[in-house]
Amino acid sequence: MNFILCVAIFLLALYVYSKKKLAMPLIVGIAFGLFAISHLAVLLGLEVAWETFLIALRTVAYLLVIYALLRLALSPYSKI
Repeated sequence: MNFILCVAIFLLALYVYSKKKLAMPLIVGIAFGLFAISHLAVLLGLEVAWETFLIALRTVAYLLVIYALLRLALSPYSKI
């Protein structure tokens, strides 16, 4: 289920980016795309062999979400 939801969020983010040309959905979408790759590796039974890679992948994904939220928090926009 996590894999499916991550892919759905990734695709929705790409759609929103294509319509609005805002970086925020693209950044969040990329993060969820990375989470989807991580979940897929687990579903395929690769989590032991790829453990270090998956830790790095998830770390990058979390950092992208943190960056997006900080960027939003520091933006001059009054409404989203």
